[in-house]
Amino acid sequence: MPKDKSENHARIIPAARAEFLKKGFEKASMRSIAAAVGLTSAALYRHFADKEEMFAALVEPALKAFAEKAEAIKQRDYALLDNGNLDVMWGDDADLPLFLDVIYAHFDAFKLLVCCAEGTRYGHFVHDFVMMEQQETEDYLAEARRHGIPVKDILPQELHLLLSAYASAIFEVVVHDFTQEDAAHYLKTLQTFFYPGWRAVLGL
Repeated sequence: MPKDKSENHARIIPAARAEFLKKGFEKASMRSIAAAVGLTSAALYRHFADKEEMFAALVEPALKAFAEKAEAIKQRDYALLDNGNLDVMWGDDADLPLFLDVIYAHFDAFKLLVCCAEGTRYGHFVHDFVMMEQQETEDYLAEARRHGIPVKDILPQELHLLLSAYASAIFEVVVHDFTQEDAAHYLKTLQTFFYPGWRAVLGL
């Protein structure tokens, strides 16, 4: 990529982020973003085919990091089935603190996903996360049964409702712009509230 195009691209990203955060995807204007970096709209389209491609460039690195963290947690939790130490899943290094690190490493991107993505393919990010977690939980319970662990049965509808409440609570730190310090305190409260309930409902 020629140097001037690279430099323009680097200037476009923060301008696009600011525009989407301020107005949301649907009301954001390519013309306003172009003006903010001193380009014409035509010049902007040489960097991004359309507004959604620009939005994707802002959120995809965060989604990749989030997916990698989720996969690492999944692998750890399956390993716990083999050694029988399921208590680790509910300790200080459980899923909430690990996801918190990812969220705050990419906070603006998660703000875009949770609050500003309507009109894009990311517009149901929290719901999509819930659906993924529901499938992963159902698969994990089935594997636990194969390991002889007496987990409890839960209706899919019940699991979906509980996971929806859980996910919504997690992403409130993004909706309300918590500092990471405040978020860590809040998520400790969520752990205290949700984890005993999860263990009681799932039997893990």
